Amino acid sequence: MKILVTGGAGFIGSNVVDGYVEAGHEVVVVDDLSSGKRENVNPNAKLYEMDIRDDAILDIFQEERPDILNHHAAQISVPDSVADPIYDADINIKGLLNLMEAAVASGIKKVIFISSGGAIYGEADEYPTSENYLPKPLSPYAVTKYCSEKYLEFYKHQYGIEYAILRYSNIYGPRQIRHGEAGVVAIFMDNLIKGQPSTLYHFPGEPEGMVRDYCYVGDVAEANLACLYKGENDFFNIGTGVETRTSELYQTILDAFQQMGRRIPEELREPLRELARPGDLTKSCLVVEKAKRVLDWAPKTSLAEGILETLKWRLGQE
Repeated sequence: MKILVTGGAGFIGSNVVDGYVEAGHEVVVVDDLSSGKRENVNPNAKLYEMDIRDDAILDIFQEERPDILNHHAAQISVPDSVADPIYDADINIKGLLNLMEAAVASGIKKVIFISSGGAIYGEADEYPTSENYLPKPLSPYAVTKYCSEKYLEFYKHQYGIEYAILRYSNIYGPRQIRHGEAGVVAIFMDNLIKGQPSTLYHFPGEPEGMVRDYCYVGDVAEANLACLYKGENDFFNIGTGVETRTSELYQTILDAFQQMGRRIPEELREPLRELARPGDLTKSCLVVEKAKRVLDWAPKTSLAEGILETLKWRLGQE
């Protein structure tokens, strides 16, 4: 089938495009290359360089007539959304609506939408958090993601467009950049390569850092494949269900450097500590049993394995 992937030149989107192409699908990518890179785009995919808010999006949809829209393009930084919620909403809400209107006009059959399990649940009372928990978003970024989910319900009700929503945990892996959600992995690796200190953000009384659920991008690509055929009109947590504190993540990255034969100076073996930023959550970890049951999907890559693969890629960029 033909799939249009927005944000397909970005970190996660390009890995998803690779998965679709390898599975034999025809892929069209729409990306404004503001954070994505042209070289990330699979050579067998067709790239349109365009902002998802552009009216000309409709022309692409009518020219290409994709069967499925996979929507990864977004403003993805929680701190940036707090600093400028209007800009965040302009991309994440207006951009979605522009795409959905084009989807209606061109006969899209299904939308796979990327939401955020790492943000929309807020400081959840249920922890680890399942899809049964009513989201309580605490940042503009999280608000726009939850609002977008509701818009998809409207377009299903009004126009019959099927949807599947993937609520990502903190995703990491090859092609990740410093700026954006879960960019901490790229930040730590880049700093260690450059011989610069890193900062571990934490809440008072918790110097080992915040708790997150880190999921490898290769596993995430598999979830996007599963949604082509399953999961209609439902939402799914995509993560590992494994809690990892920031200090543990840093140590895992140090171990990977050692496995690769890279010596880390003693003064960099412990990160600096600073208090959490606006919009940060104390902890986030997802229950992923629903995805296992309905999508027949489960994470396969341990944190140590995924970090090592990511570092191999990063060192290959030098």
